[in-house]
Amino acid sequence: MIIGTLIGESLRTDVPFEPPRLGIRRITRADVSASAAGDQPTTWTIIDFVSPDGDTAVVADALAASLRTEGGWYADFTDADNRFVIYAGRIFRYRRGDQAGRAEAVAYGRSMGVPEHQLDWRD
Repeated sequence: MIIGTLIGESLRTDVPFEPPRLGIRRITRADVSASAAGDQPTTWTIIDFVSPDGDTAVVADALAASLRTEGGWYADFTDADNRFVIYAGRIFRYRRGDQAGRAEAVAYGRSMGVPEHQLDWRD
């Protein structure tokens, strides 16, 4: 099973995120005024989602197409063995615990303007 998190405000307005078998586990709103950066809003809609294991490529591709390029956004999810970190137009996949794979995804995030304190996903 794929388990992931997406910030609603990270989505583009002109491209829907609609993988066919996506399930929503929980939606919450959070005041992030102490940690929002740049153009990021101070309130986020946090969407925890699930999808069947066989849908990793579909979900990753849909996220890469629908995430905003500006604002330093990414989304992430895991399957049984791997972590996926997705930025607009770019997908990183590495085995959980692979420090080199994680470092590559983090470095790309920094280059895209993601604040250091937001590069905090767990493997």
